[in-house]
Amino acid sequence: MPLSFGLVGYGHFGAFLHALAQRYLPDAPLKIHSGRRKPDGVLFFPLEEVAACDAVVLAVPISAYPATLARIGPHLGADSVVVDVATVKKYTMDLLQAARPAHPFVAMHPMFGPESYAKRGGDVTGLRIVVTGHSLAPARYAALCAELAAVGFSIVEKTADAHDKDLAETLFLTHYIGQVIARGGFERTDIDTVSFGYLMDAVDSVRHDGQLFEEVCRFNPYCRQVIERFDASDREVRDAMLGLQPPDRGRG
Repeated sequence: MPLSFGLVGYGHFGAFLHALAQRYLPDAPLKIHSGRRKPDGVLFFPLEEVAACDAVVLAVPISAYPATLARIGPHLGADSVVVDVATVKKYTMDLLQAARPAHPFVAMHPMFGPESYAKRGGDVTGLRIVVTGHSLAPARYAALCAELAAVGFSIVEKTADAHDKDLAETLFLTHYIGQVIARGGFERTDIDTVSFGYLMDAVDSVRHDGQLFEEVCRFNPYCRQVIERFDASDREVRDAMLGLQPPDRGRG
């Protein structure tokens, strides 16, 4: 495992990664850089110091990847491993390989976030991390997977394209439905069924992720296909429901 970690970006997910690092890597040196306002108790470092760490985790918006890679490039060590944790994988992996074709990287996507982590009481057992590519030596990659599995994470290997297709039909679809429900003003009531509670749990988990929702759609081409499929099925169900005849209140 790397001796030091750099974290570039300190938004919602970056802060979550910081918390995970404090829990599972309490003795590892960690340096953070972000253009955001520094929260109390968190120390930020200059970008060149963060980029010089053994592993540099990019926790920036997908749209910020080109500029971020250009900024950290001159400061990366020869053996610094860049860790891509973006929600979209094909786009960011292509950028990473083009920017650093001869340098080590790992492209992965943790299939969980701070909300799901909190709901499980911090239990990470079985939480999946998808790895879509890397350029590590086999022994180094095996050690990384072993370390992650040792604390309970489940490693899933997929191509970047397969990941993006599956993600469009799962996470993005959840976001899409959740955003529609949230913008429609639908809320919980005092007679909720269990299934409606699950639905609103999903809505709450994505309610405040507007930027991520838009960027996933922008940078994952499969999302448009999902929208079109959902729209077609929505029209079919809607037309069937609105086409039902109202009850004849003059009978019975």
